[in-house]
Amino acid sequence: MDAEFHLDVALIHHPVVNRNGEIIGSAVTNLDLHDIARAGKTYGVSTYWVVTPYPLQQELAAGIVGHWTEGYGGRVNSDRAAALAIISICASLEEVVDEMTRRYGRSPKIVATSAGGERCGITYAELRRELVDERIPVLLLFGTAWGLAPAVMELADAVLPPIQGPSAFNHLSVRSAASIILDRLLGCREEADQL
Repeated sequence: MDAEFHLDVALIHHPVVNRNGEIIGSAVTNLDLHDIARAGKTYGVSTYWVVTPYPLQQELAAGIVGHWTEGYGGRVNSDRAAALAIISICASLEEVVDEMTRRYGRSPKIVATSAGGERCGITYAELRRELVDERIPVLLLFGTAWGLAPAVMELADAVLPPIQGPSAFNHLSVRSAASIILDRLLGCREEADQL
């Protein structure tokens, strides 16, 4: 795909919910930083926002990113450096929206993801058309722990359908879900009519 588009992803660490539906903050993980950045770079994501209000978690994330973009890791693995260079760390979703609005001259369409299938409202094909053909800037939200808090879901303009395989089991890691969703949204297909 040679089309220009403006897609950012945000991994929300607060507010998210735990298995009991309580509002919590979750920890930044090394795997989420690496794997979502690599998927994001592969599929043309502009910025991968790591959203956590906790200063120590921000410092941890910055240290990991710095090692791979400015430190020894970046010198020995330029592919990893290129992937992690799309990461930006911030304290809130509001900061992300403000920065995207400044960058693109309009507020982004906020699209949430959920394993639960709440008020889907948009298909992958529809979102791809808006993103690629209409050039609408899109912010794709992913939640850690057991998913995005209701307050975050209410900010979304739409929710993508959940990923569902042939079994009843539906508890993917966020990094796996992000990769699948990015591929469904922007992946190249063998059959031209699926593009």
